[in-house]
Amino acid sequence: MLPQDRNGNQGATIIRLPRPSFGQDDRISAEPRQLLDQVRDSLRSRHYSARTEKAYVGWIRRFILFHGKRHPEKLAEEEIGAYLTSLAEARVSSSTQNQALAALLFLYQQVLGRELAWLGNLVHAKRPHHVPVVLGRQEVRSLLVHLDGTPWLVGALLYGGGLRLLEALRLRVKDLA
Repeated sequence: MLPQDRNGNQGATIIRLPRPSFGQDDRISAEPRQLLDQVRDSLRSRHYSARTEKAYVGWIRRFILFHGKRHPEKLAEEEIGAYLTSLAEARVSSSTQNQALAALLFLYQQVLGRELAWLGNLVHAKRPHHVPVVLGRQEVRSLLVHLDGTPWLVGALLYGGGLRLLEALRLRVKDLA
């Protein structure tokens, strides 16, 4: 059976067009935007990357949940400090702590327009200093004494030339000429 139009004519093609809105969709909504949407808008207007946006929104969401879903506008500096302290006590890495701090600074300074002078001067978590383990000259000599042939050559190249292991193993005679 063929489709019918309003008048009952069979075989008529029915095309339904959307009604014109006449500016109804263009009006500004009276209800305020959600806080996390405001954060996203602010990040996008400043051309932050999508990954930074995702990370900052995640940290701000965790901050709000940490304080029982209270609005950050109602939270004082003590609550911000308590959240950052809880991260330090949870032994998260220094880069994680610094990222959370950057997200909170962005929230308060850029989105909420609230200057937190003491928070801006807060000492950032420092990365632990890793001193590379190197062998002394005498230790290298004692190792090389126990090697001979190709293993000795590779060991001497690693120490004397500063080559990485795969660089020394892939080295060919034509590379030396």
